[in-house]
Amino acid sequence: MTTRKNYMIDDLNIQESWRLFRILAEFVEGFDSMIDVPAAVTFFGSARSGEDDPGYVSARELAKKLAGQGFAIITGGGGGVMEAANRGAQEGGGMSIGLNIDLPFEQVPNPYIDKLVHFRYFFVRKVIFVKYSMAFVIMPGGFGTMDELFEALTLIQTHKIAPFPVFLVGSDYWGGLISWVKEKMVAQGMISPEDLYILHMVDSHEEVVDEINRFYADMNLKNGNK
Repeated sequence: MTTRKNYMIDDLNIQESWRLFRILAEFVEGFDSMIDVPAAVTFFGSARSGEDDPGYVSARELAKKLAGQGFAIITGGGGGVMEAANRGAQEGGGMSIGLNIDLPFEQVPNPYIDKLVHFRYFFVRKVIFVKYSMAFVIMPGGFGTMDELFEALTLIQTHKIAPFPVFLVGSDYWGGLISWVKEKMVAQGMISPEDLYILHMVDSHEEVVDEINRFYADMNLKNGNK
């Protein structure tokens, strides 16, 4: 005997099946949208940083320098540090890309984006961030910034992706975290001491630019490009 409960379960299963097609379509759209992107650096950081915030100023200046070196700049497409990096990209003559996420409180894309891609699913957007970035620049931020940071560290640590530079910009902000990682994680054997080499905590923009250029040159040599 077919019950109302069985009908509801069948409807739910059908909805879940169609959701798979939406996810697949989002991957296809993301890959197609990013196919012409040159070597790119992704910036993460707080969406709450105002124009006068040191994190905003730093992200704008650093993105401008990297764009001037020929790198595209990718962000989550929102305000704060994301806006600053996209703004700096345009000021430096580079491609400015925003991977915007649909949120219940609606994240409005910033006005400094040349290529805007919308996502419904966080995990699809994360794949695009990693696939099309050759370095991550992590500015001061909150839970979302920490999520992207530790996602990248986990993928590199477990050899699920090829290693690439991950920069924590601002020792005054990130120093406490690094100390905790050393004093707790490493000391208690939760991670290996060499895992710390995945991270680069810096205060100098020049160090970031130089290291990314060095990494890019090494990458081209390994791929047989000149």
